[in-house]
Amino acid sequence: MNRAQLEHILRAAAQIADDEEIIVVGSQAILGQFPNAPTALLASNEADVFPKNKPELADLIDGTIGELSPFHETFGYYAHGIDPATPTLPDGWRDRLVPIRNANTRGATGWCLEVNDLVLSKLIAGRDKDLDFARDAASNGLASEAILRERLATMSLHEKVRSAVTGRIGRIFKARNKD
Repeated sequence: MNRAQLEHILRAAAQIADDEEIIVVGSQAILGQFPNAPTALLASNEADVFPKNKPELADLIDGTIGELSPFHETFGYYAHGIDPATPTLPDGWRDRLVPIRNANTRGATGWCLEVNDLVLSKLIAGRDKDLDFARDAASNGLASEAILRERLATMSLHEKVRSAVTGRIGRIFKARNKD
């Protein structure tokens, strides 16, 4: 997905939910802070979103412009309407959201996760594709090991999860430092 495609999703989601503010929490949130992000970070053809002021309408977005919808079949990308509680995020993430608002969003604002919050959520989720994304963000110098560790320390997580994420942070930056 590229920035113009995300902007298309934002304007469509805003119209569907009748909410001019859409939060983007999945990997394509990278396009808020880095409109020309490295190709490796743009592999997904879906944007995980929910309406900021009407989160209960995320399912409506999913059903209207989600996977296998006519929107998806027409454009080749889609919105995945999610519950705001789905991603595990560090305290203060809402204060760090990065806005996208321009002519292509037709006045709607897409609020995208800041890169370190995004990478931390990926490291917590821990799926192969999430770990690949985190590794690519680190190897491209977009995420900060110190910030990830600092934010992780403030989170209420089970100790096994915290330990796993600490190890993942170490591994992705060790790999970066080898290059």
